[in-house]
Amino acid sequence: MRALNGLWRWRRNPLCRATDLAEAWVALAALLLIAVAAPMSGLLTGTAAQESLQRSAGAQQHSRHLVSATVVRRLGGATPEVESDIGVAREARSRVLADWAAPDGTRRRGSTLTDLRSPRHGDHFSLWTDPHGRITTRPLDAETATTHAVLAGIGAALAVAGLVESGRRLVVWHMVRRRYARWDRAWDRAGPDWGKAGTGC
Repeated sequence: MRALNGLWRWRRNPLCRATDLAEAWVALAALLLIAVAAPMSGLLTGTAAQESLQRSAGAQQHSRHLVSATVVRRLGGATPEVESDIGVAREARSRVLADWAAPDGTRRRGSTLTDLRSPRHGDHFSLWTDPHGRITTRPLDAETATTHAVLAGIGAALAVAGLVESGRRLVVWHMVRRRYARWDRAWDRAGPDWGKAGTGC
């Protein structure tokens, strides 16, 4: 809106300089780019991310299995547990040695984290594994994938808007520097005689 106001103000103003009009045109071009390019880039990025993340979520849900594990004994220490491949972490209360059956029926034993407050021998808890029974993370669900795709689209739109605005500021900065340089040269030419009697000033 400022660009439109600037163009209208300088439209027939006798004080209008070429640089003033150029700055207004640059601002208008930046405004149009932000209004068109930023939403388009956000839409394209979000759509691409949605397709990719939904494929990944489908593959993970097909290949990862929730099995029942049995506590053999409690082990020392507790560390943050990554809940999914997107990096959302929460605190796991205990590390235990557990037994579980792989999807193919083979028996497995290993160290894992559990949400059980006070795990004891024989307690049961759920565990995500791959088809071979190896412990893995919770599969990405469709809702989380959509959320991340939307955030990716918003981020892309904001990045484009920021780049356009940075470009506009850089162009205007160069224009202002050139204007000041011309003023300095004009003052240098007029400077030696400025304010002296008989100079016609």
